[in-house]
Amino acid sequence: MKKFFALVLALCMALSLVACGGSSSSDTTTEDTTGDVSTADSVEDAEASIAEDSTASDGELITVGFAQVGHESDWRTASTQSCQDVFTEENGYELVFVDCDNDSATQLEAVRGFIQQEVDYIIIDPIVSTGWDTVLTECEDAGIPVIVIDRTIDDSDKYAAWVGSNFTTEGLAAGEWLNAYTEAKGIEITGILVIEGTTGASATLGRTEGFQQIADAYGWTILDSQDGDFTQDGGQEVMESYCKSYEGQFNVVICQNDNEAFGAMTAMTNAGVSYGVDGDVILISFDACTAGLEYVQAGDINADFECNPLAAPFVAEVIEQLEAGETPETEVYMEEHWFTYDDTVSTFTVDGEEQTVTVVTDEVVEAQY
Repeated sequence: MKKFFALVLALCMALSLVACGGSSSSDTTTEDTTGDVSTADSVEDAEASIAEDSTASDGELITVGFAQVGHESDWRTASTQSCQDVFTEENGYELVFVDCDNDSATQLEAVRGFIQQEVDYIIIDPIVSTGWDTVLTECEDAGIPVIVIDRTIDDSDKYAAWVGSNFTTEGLAAGEWLNAYTEAKGIEITGILVIEGTTGASATLGRTEGFQQIADAYGWTILDSQDGDFTQDGGQEVMESYCKSYEGQFNVVICQNDNEAFGAMTAMTNAGVSYGVDGDVILISFDACTAGLEYVQAGDINADFECNPLAAPFVAEVIEQLEAGETPETEVYMEEHWFTYDDTVSTFTVDGEEQTVTVVTDEVVEAQY
């Protein structure tokens, strides 16, 4: 759209007319009958959305393309909803959304589609952390700032800012809490099983690295660690295998997101393995979505370590800074909390910093995403 407005401006100057001001974005909002912004389900739909409305643009909206990982979890749904709530026409934005369905090739295609559409900003939640330098160079050459959220990109620095969580700290916190909890309860850890997230995702890498550091420090035995792909079905499938292969050998299960934990709970129930506060297996999860905290409150999950999905307001602040010609911080960490069933452990330390534990109540559940 930027080239479109440049052409109009040049034509106006050539005809000695009065030039009009405004941003380089176009109003390409696709609305339903209620006025809500509709989102594209594919790269083709996104391109069509821009093309259909380009002639009606008033040049006032900031166009944002968002290449989302997919819809594999409650956390992901909340992340998408956050962007859809913030980047609205009422707030001065047009959001072009692509659900990449956990397909890296689709995500790269989506970003290239945004470049062709000449959006003003691109948001990427990278499915994997590598393979990005070429397409980010293309964004840079096109003059389109990129903002990365949630997961990180490891093989390129050609983006304006990253907004998200410290996944390694989450893993460290889970490990230190487990140590404090088992000491307080007089429990000896006999064996740990880990259900990892998607292979290559920075959330998986960080949580795995952080927890492994603590396991090594305290001499714990991690019997196995397998990919559950951040899905409920994946968590159940891995846990079913674990229950058969490691029967009677484990008393701790670490799930790297809530949906995996839900699947693991089903598998352990079916296998006759008790878990949670009154069970034989300590169950730890990450994300702390509403459903996850409800299971913590019920005592089925012992502890849940939050990964805040509501990045959009922070991203909007970055865009406002860029619009004003300012340079934003390259890393923006969101506030997060650690949740447990009771106050057996009220505080613990991570790298010398005191961490506070939140006991889940009705009010805590109601306030969560």
